[in-house]
Amino acid sequence: MRALRIILIVTVILGGLFVIADRVAVGFAEDKAADRIKSTEGLAGTPDVSIEGFPFLTQVVGGELDDVKIGIKDYEASTGGTSGTSTVRIDGLNAEMHGVVFNGDYTSATADSATGSASIGYAELLKTAKSQATQVGPKVTARVVGLSDGGDGKIKVAIEVSVGGTKVPQPVSVFGSVTVVGGNTVKVHADSLPKLGVDLAENRVRAITDFEQKIDKLPGGIQLDTVQAAANGVDISVKGSNVKLVG
Repeated sequence: MRALRIILIVTVILGGLFVIADRVAVGFAEDKAADRIKSTEGLAGTPDVSIEGFPFLTQVVGGELDDVKIGIKDYEASTGGTSGTSTVRIDGLNAEMHGVVFNGDYTSATADSATGSASIGYAELLKTAKSQATQVGPKVTARVVGLSDGGDGKIKVAIEVSVGGTKVPQPVSVFGSVTVVGGNTVKVHADSLPKLGVDLAENRVRAITDFEQKIDKLPGGIQLDTVQAAANGVDISVKGSNVKLVG
């Protein structure tokens, strides 16, 4: 009995030491991965990296991690533009990488697939709308002065109208549907045209009410999947395959 007790005690101690070593190792790996991603993506801040699954050390031996979660605050994504606003700020970009394979010296890592979320505030999205007064008809100008949550997944677009140089007292509101186009563009399309008090060609009015925001070069090549309006901005789901974390 005494021998069995000693064996059990030794087993518990060794098991505890293994757990401690495993957690120390995963913490070190998370810090190194965060620094590498920061450098690779040119981030202003260090991202949050969490390597899931236990034990970590056996995953390392196998050369593949089950899941890696990455969180980036205030990510500046490229709009692909050559003039004006060339970036758009994403308030929070969170991605969960599945099946992460890395090479022997840890200089590169690729995820088999990735899912996640991102959000863009209405003030940021407003930068791509026609916020400058634009002529839409004889002596009629219009511009977008605000974006907000319209309910039911719609965006409410507030349009300021001036006729003959006189501003209409209250902005005209129109509700728009928001969709993802081509995996890299958020598009807002008015469900119906606003009544501006005069007859105008539809294409001229839609030049104001409809707009799109291109979002390029997300980390690892992940793409936009779906989008919907929310209280403070648009919520976007992202996805990807063969996503390069580093390297």
